[in-house]
Amino acid sequence: MFNRNGPPIIMGILNVTPDSFSDGGRYADVAAALRQAECMIADGADMLDVGGESTRPGADPVAADEQIRRTIPVIRAIRENYPAMTISIDTTSSKVAEAALQAGAAVVNDISGGLGDADMLSMVAANEAAIILMHMQGTPKTMQDHPYYDDVVAEVAVALQRYTEAALMAGIEPENLAIDPGIGFGKRKQDNIDLLAHLSRFVAIGYPVLLGTSRKRFMGSICNVSEPSELVTATAATTALGVMAGVQMFRVHDVKANRQAADVAWAIKQAL
Repeated sequence: MFNRNGPPIIMGILNVTPDSFSDGGRYADVAAALRQAECMIADGADMLDVGGESTRPGADPVAADEQIRRTIPVIRAIRENYPAMTISIDTTSSKVAEAALQAGAAVVNDISGGLGDADMLSMVAANEAAIILMHMQGTPKTMQDHPYYDDVVAEVAVALQRYTEAALMAGIEPENLAIDPGIGFGKRKQDNIDLLAHLSRFVAIGYPVLLGTSRKRFMGSICNVSEPSELVTATAATTALGVMAGVQMFRVHDVKANRQAADVAWAIKQAL
């Protein structure tokens, strides 16, 4: 599924939730979600990440049945209208993930690193699907309640290595694994900066790396910007840096700007 040596992959964020931090409620019905999918595909998205549960700091969990109600009609509509598009499901629930895979998704994007549901890894393996394993300290509800690390880069790298080993033990094929250091998920501002400064450490683990910095609050504190939608340029800067560090996938709200940043950085990287 994943080719870690290929050009950058832009994953467009499609939140079908009422309360996501940047775009909550904008794409909560199938027609609006499909229009946004069309726009992101036209802007150069390689993959669409559909989520039915907000993972913003302080968010409450959403029941699996409600996630299914929100996401499955959207996945089916995308699959029907854009049969070649790769779709991922953003969930920690194996029940939601399996329903999404049956509806046409090919990838599970699990912010819990496979730890949130004891059946997740075995279900992904049984369906011969791909999974992205992210690092998070705590849960969305608690993750920003005084997160702490002695060495954030080393600790996140060790955790991600452990997650991939568990996935392999569950029967998931190595080519179906990717990792995500979890920028903004149970991290302080300096933790996020340190992770971005050492992205090559995660690339060296040996699996494709997904970077998710899109419109994140810590960049706003650097740029003195309070509105997430004004952080498009800041996000694109991290995308370009990520490409140069060897990161392959970028989960973003603003596809066009990040597509351009990734493509220019990739052209430069190929000339080194």
